[in-house]
Amino acid sequence: MKYNPETKVSAIKAIERISKPGLRQYCHTEDIPRVLNGLGIAIISTSKGVITDKEAHELNVGGEVLCYVY
Repeated sequence: MKYNPETKVSAIKAIERISKPGLRQYCHTEDIPRVLNGLGIAIISTSKGVITDKEAHELNVGGEVLCYVY
């Protein structure tokens, strides 16, 4: 876990689970969500492995949205 050196506050404010066992959330390449207008990241499970939203845009793949981290 990463902390701010001066204030000792955690860098991660929240982790929000999106896809659940009863309701899987999938997205296409064009529909990959932006978390906090680009300040956070979305973790996506794709055929290329578990990657971030920015890597998914670069590889032009979609998949299951696991969680948001901000």
